[in-house]
Amino acid sequence: MTSSFNFPANSIADILQQRAIANPQALAYIFLEDGENKEQKLTYQELDAQAKAIGSQLQVTVQPGDRALLIYPYAAVLDFIAAFMGCLYAGVVAVPCHPPMNSLTSSEIGSRLIDAEAAIILSNTKLLSKLKTQLGKLPKFEQLNPNWLDTSKVNLDAQQNYHKPDLKSEKLAFLQYTSGSTGEPKGVMISHACLLQNQEMLKLAFGHNQNSVGVGWLPIFHDMGLIGNVIQPIYLGITCVLMSPISFVQKPLRWLQAISKYQATTSGAPNFAYELLCDRVKDSQLKQLDLSSWQIAFCGAEPVQAATLNRFAQKFAVCGFQPSAFYPCYGMAEATLMITGGDYQQPPLVKYLDKAALEKNQVIFRDRNSATTTALISAGHTWLDGKLEIVNPETQQQCQPNQIGEIWFSSPSVGLGYWHKPELTKATFQAKLKQQSDQPHFLRTGDLGFIAGQELFITGRLHDVLVLWGLNYYPQQIEQTVADCHPALKANHGTAFTIKVKDQNRLIIVQEIERTHRKSFVIEDVVEAIRWAIFQQQFLDVYAIVLLKPGSLPKTSSGKVQRSKCQAMYLAGDQEMLAQWSAGSEANDMTTLMARYTNPLTYMKILLAVLQGKLRRLLYLIWS
Repeated sequence: MTSSFNFPANSIADILQQRAIANPQALAYIFLEDGENKEQKLTYQELDAQAKAIGSQLQVTVQPGDRALLIYPYAAVLDFIAAFMGCLYAGVVAVPCHPPMNSLTSSEIGSRLIDAEAAIILSNTKLLSKLKTQLGKLPKFEQLNPNWLDTSKVNLDAQQNYHKPDLKSEKLAFLQYTSGSTGEPKGVMISHACLLQNQEMLKLAFGHNQNSVGVGWLPIFHDMGLIGNVIQPIYLGITCVLMSPISFVQKPLRWLQAISKYQATTSGAPNFAYELLCDRVKDSQLKQLDLSSWQIAFCGAEPVQAATLNRFAQKFAVCGFQPSAFYPCYGMAEATLMITGGDYQQPPLVKYLDKAALEKNQVIFRDRNSATTTALISAGHTWLDGKLEIVNPETQQQCQPNQIGEIWFSSPSVGLGYWHKPELTKATFQAKLKQQSDQPHFLRTGDLGFIAGQELFITGRLHDVLVLWGLNYYPQQIEQTVADCHPALKANHGTAFTIKVKDQNRLIIVQEIERTHRKSFVIEDVVEAIRWAIFQQQFLDVYAIVLLKPGSLPKTSSGKVQRSKCQAMYLAGDQEMLAQWSAGSEANDMTTLMARYTNPLTYMKILLAVLQGKLRRLLYLIWS
């Protein structure tokens, strides 16, 4: 593979050491303590020295290949980076973790500690004593008896005792735990070779060079923040400006202020962050922003909404933002990070699909102005020697071009498998197309989509698909319908799933209320708006609606809704509800649905919907 450096390297640790020699005073990172002006700076030479000092302490405490849990406060970004590189310098397998925010996240840390069989826990003085108290209560903690290392107390003189291990490219660099959006987190084994391959993919796809400047607030213990905002700068030898995700959430404008101040070329986040900026940034604040330098505004980790990108582009055009900067991309922890991305010099590609066909896993393109279409944004194409296949998940045979199937991916950047899960590793990482034994092993992504003109379009998750009335529905589309139907409902903070009621799948909506509407919303109005919108757009009957307090919807660290956890919490009645509505024991059939709307005005709405062609699929169901 072509590299962006002119020296041999088996790992990102090799590259950092060479950066420190070739350009020691170059800035690697600037961390904004307050999210705005208070800077902490770290040069390549300083990072190398800290990593060697931490690495030398690890070398006298644990063995190469042992796992080290990294747990740092959100504001200790530079401490985390030094610890992560220290692990790589010592040949120790890093296990990044989020800091404990509540009992749930503490439990997740404990599960990760036990699953990885960590030999040592790295943190700083501010958090270490709290961790010892919390983790010491775990049933298996004494059995593991891990060591502790307060990296904020490591003396830089310790770097003199550091000796470079033989870091072979096929050895493990770190365990990257999945986000848990579709089940229990699993540790993906990422080798040094996987990491370098994915770094080169990112460089080529984003058009990065020595003049690139990054800005990021994404959690650095998560793949998107770690691979993109921490490791890519080292790979390129550039500067990245970082802030805590808490700084962004408290004041989203800070993200754009940093891009403007440091004239960043690359920065990005999931779709919800762009939506949040549209809602929170006031028109009077636009004049202080200069976004003309922003060349790559990547968007991934959750479905990318065309409406969001359009809204953002229109609002921030006055700041110099160019719509062509939007860069939808697709990746996952199992592939190290990136799987596909478009051509950075081209605007995002949008296709319009027939909704009824989509529900039957078929691809039929329509005119954008049709009322029966839905917009999908391309996630781009593969890079280097990556290969995609769209596969029928049941038969494991290639799908026809006009069919939706599971996305399979093959590349040297795909992880080695799940830590201590051989059966799941074989099923997920070693898939083979039926009757094509000469093909390489594929990663089964669990995502659904299709390829049109070499471009990948993602339609949903294989295990998230809802089956109602014998047809497939993607929860993302229902969730978008709900979020758009009433101002009291918070965008990107709802979920749709099904439960069994008398052997039938019934639709459940769980949705957060906007903080500003918490005390003023009228439950009857909100419920009616949700039911009518879903009936009008998806032609479905809702069985129950739960309205939640702000901030109580279960999400992963990257902002993905944990639908399976929401379902489990609903069934257990374990939710911070503001209000709840249920249809009770009414039968789920079209006759009952139509009979319920007896109000003359509502019937007139239904008649109008029929005349507009919005009930075409309903008529198809009745007459077929």
